[in-house]
Amino acid sequence: MSTAAANILSLNNIEVIYDRVALAIKGASLDVPQGGMVALLGANGAGKSTLLKSVSGLLKAERGEITRGEVHFMGENIDALPPQARVQRGIVQVLEGRRVFEHLTPDENLVAASAVRGTSAADVQRDRERVYGYFPRLAQRRTAQSGYLSGGEQQMLAIGRALMTRPKLLMLDEPSLGLAPFLVAEIFDIVRRINRDEGLSVLLVEQNAIAALEVVSHGYLIEGGRIVMHDTAEAMKKNSDIQEFYLGGHEGRDFNQIKHYRRRKRWLS
Repeated sequence: MSTAAANILSLNNIEVIYDRVALAIKGASLDVPQGGMVALLGANGAGKSTLLKSVSGLLKAERGEITRGEVHFMGENIDALPPQARVQRGIVQVLEGRRVFEHLTPDENLVAASAVRGTSAADVQRDRERVYGYFPRLAQRRTAQSGYLSGGEQQMLAIGRALMTRPKLLMLDEPSLGLAPFLVAEIFDIVRRINRDEGLSVLLVEQNAIAALEVVSHGYLIEGGRIVMHDTAEAMKKNSDIQEFYLGGHEGRDFNQIKHYRRRKRWLS
C-alpha cells in the first residue's frame, strides 16, 4: 500500500489567506494515517484552528480561502466541496469552546446532530446509546438542560454530537481548554478508546502538549503558520526544545530561530 493510500487525510503545501491580504498558513503539509491519532501543537494564534477549518470547509465563513496546495481525504481532492458535503463524507470538526445547544437536553442535542446523516430512528437510537456507552456521565444527565452541564460534560456532549454523524475523521479543536487536568485525562482516555475500538482517525489540535503527546502516535508543531517540526510523540516528548517551550520550560523564544528545526516532513522510528 502506498503512503498516500495509507493516509485518510493529506494536506499538501497549504496556503491560507484571510480577506485576500492576511497570510495565515504558509505552505503547511500534514498527514493523518488511516486509523491513527495525530496531534497538531502550537501556541495561541499559530494557525492550528485555521488548518482544521481548511479541512472542514469552514474558512469561507471567516472570509478565508486556500490559495495554494490541496486537501485530500481518502484519496479525493475535496477543495471544492462545501462543509456539509465534507461531513457527509465523514469529516467532522468539534469546534473550540464546547458549542452545544444549551437550551436542549443532551438527548435532544444528539438527535439533532444525527440529522446530518439522515439515519433511521433505530439507527439514531443505536448511535445515541453508543455515545452514552463512551460517556456514561451524559447518560446520567441526558434529560438535563445542556446549559447547566459542567464544562467537562459539555465537552463530552460536543464530542458525542460529532460521533452521531458517524465520522471517519474526528478533528478536535482545543478540547482541554478551561478544563481541570483530571477531566482532560478522562476525555482523552475516552477518545483514545474510541480510536482503538472503532478505528476512528483523530486529528487533535492542542496547546496542552503534555496531555496530547500522551495519547497520539505522531505530532506536528506549527509556528507562525508554518509546520516547523514533525516527529513521533515519544521523540517530541524527549526533544529539548519541546520540553523547554511546551512541557514546562522557559518561554519567549521563537521556534523559527532554532536552527536545527527541520521544516520538511520526516517520520522517525
